[in-house]
Amino acid sequence: MPSSDDLLAALDPEQREVASALRGPVRVLAGAGTGKTRAITHRIAYGVATGVYNPTEVLAVTFTTRAAGEMRARLRTMGAGLTQARTFHSAALRQVRWFWPKVYGGEPPQLMESKIPVLAAAARRNRVETSQALLRDLASEVEWSKVSNVRPDDYERLAVSRGREVTGADAATVARVFATYEEAKREQGRMDMEDVLLCAAALLSDDERVAAEVRRQYKWFVVDEFQDVSPIQSALLDLWLGGRDELCVVGDPAQTIYSFAGAQPAFLSDFTTKFPGATSVELVRNYRSTPQVIAAANGVLAGGTTRSVTLRSQSSGGPEVTWREASDEVAEAEAVATRVAALRDRGVPLREMAVLFRINAQSEAFEEALTAHGLPYVLRGAARFFERQEVRQAVALLRGDVRAAERAADAGELTTPAGDLLEQVTGVLGGMGWSTRAPAARGQARDRWESLQALHSQAEAFVAAAGEEQPATLGAFVADLDRRAHEQHAPVAEGVTLATLHAAKGLEWDAVFLVGMQDGSMPIVHADTPAGVEEERRLLYVGVTRARTHLWVSWSLARNPGGQARRKPSRFLDGLRPTSATDRATGTAVGRPARRTSRRAATCQQCQRPLASSRERNRGYCADCPVPYDEELYESLRSWRKAQADAQSVPAFVVLSDATLEALAEVRPTTHTGLQGINGIGRAKLEKYADELLALLA
Repeated sequence: MPSSDDLLAALDPEQREVASALRGPVRVLAGAGTGKTRAITHRIAYGVATGVYNPTEVLAVTFTTRAAGEMRARLRTMGAGLTQARTFHSAALRQVRWFWPKVYGGEPPQLMESKIPVLAAAARRNRVETSQALLRDLASEVEWSKVSNVRPDDYERLAVSRGREVTGADAATVARVFATYEEAKREQGRMDMEDVLLCAAALLSDDERVAAEVRRQYKWFVVDEFQDVSPIQSALLDLWLGGRDELCVVGDPAQTIYSFAGAQPAFLSDFTTKFPGATSVELVRNYRSTPQVIAAANGVLAGGTTRSVTLRSQSSGGPEVTWREASDEVAEAEAVATRVAALRDRGVPLREMAVLFRINAQSEAFEEALTAHGLPYVLRGAARFFERQEVRQAVALLRGDVRAAERAADAGELTTPAGDLLEQVTGVLGGMGWSTRAPAARGQARDRWESLQALHSQAEAFVAAAGEEQPATLGAFVADLDRRAHEQHAPVAEGVTLATLHAAKGLEWDAVFLVGMQDGSMPIVHADTPAGVEEERRLLYVGVTRARTHLWVSWSLARNPGGQARRKPSRFLDGLRPTSATDRATGTAVGRPARRTSRRAATCQQCQRPLASSRERNRGYCADCPVPYDEELYESLRSWRKAQADAQSVPAFVVLSDATLEALAEVRPTTHTGLQGINGIGRAKLEKYADELLALLA
């Protein structure tokens, strides 16, 4: 096991600062690809190695079973394998099942696999006609309400102010169905996943013995992806802490993309207000992506209002970003498939490529184009890999073969040689209907094939990695699958990943194709508020930062071949993409970001009220709203401006106006192009002040 010195030596300076900050409270603002998991797992392992932490008294919490499994695997290799790494729901469910019988007697309510059947019954009792789409939307609305502490009685009143809307049902109807759903659950003695959090919080709140026992068990807390915490998760975390501050949180404001589901990034941004003495560390060194990819990512954020770290690539270089305008979606998909084939021929594995889009409905053209080129693909977003019926069946059959071989060996009979692992796996999967050729149809048949193909690919990788210490036997392979199932570490089939931008969060590939990047899709058409549009910008940032080396961004001017070219490229690409043929034909300028142009604003960018005075219209917000810029940075800029004005013996406004300084403090441009996009900075001032301003802004 590594020593405490070895644990710190493996980190960069900022990661080392995180790892050595063993006493809370600690906030880590970790940009994409900056090694946040590495930093926090080394922090836990370093605390264990130095004797500060007892590993059984540490609870590391994250949001996905995959992330929790990865954390456990890393901690195990560093001598901290006894640390509990769980999702919020997993940790809460464990506590509910343990304490419920002691506090209330009997077993806790039965956990439902899905809300849909109970919601359908609740809708019928309220004479509401439903479709599967409406039921899914109602389920999402119930989830948001419960994690946001919105009760059925309050839903109708709060829905409008919170911007909640369900197509096909008004707020009063949603509230009635919600109330009936809750009543039906109680009658049936059942609970949903949100109830798990609520029940855990109730047990801790209502019974001091429960709270005391949990707090004795866990003395040190680490929470990953803290920008995604909901109000109920924050309340549960406070109950676990019980007034203590031994807490380390990690997150990135720029990756807040789940506000619609109840996530509130204010818990991350206001952490130092809640804990005034907190240590705050920024991770900015990006180890994932090339400078070209990182420049695009920083450029996407620079045009918005989200405040996050400015990433610095640690890579030496790579290919330029590809920007592609297509006449229609079919042509766009064909261009993507052609590039995928070219990258494959240059040695990029298909499993290291991903086509990412805003919504699932955009996948069809790309599925057809990849199929036409003979390129296998994997649709992401189905059930957890090891919980799929075909995977469970395959693993059971493989395990049965292992046991049969063991019985035969015990009886002295000849068994299949260990070297034939791949043949054995192929035989089992073939008996289930798998073949090397993917089915042309989409749907359940395709999903089943992808699952079995992933198992076959994993067997090939297992054989390739085998050695004397771990021979490629069927028993060893099944044991490896069991370990992966326990840690939710699913194998990857040899195919291009097709996924939505939301489903891609937390993943990375050598080559990423961001497709359908036109206004109406990015940002999505129903993002009709400033906050909604800004979340769409962050979603694009997440997509960009999934790419290690190759980044392709494309959009189409029409949906179908021969259709009218009415679409425009996403506004988020202004200032990043080069001028296209359509831009030249229409005379559109794309060299500057859309924010902070010389055009005056008519409404406040924060409260949307009309702006009354010329000063308010120049600034873009009204006097009653809090300033949208970094006030500390603004004062630094004012001090710099005064020094310049004094040196030149001119009034301060001759250097730069107050409005220009405010725009600089709000947008925080990181390049000469970004500076040029600020109203009040022309060519002369750019040449005169650019280097000093960029140094101040950094």
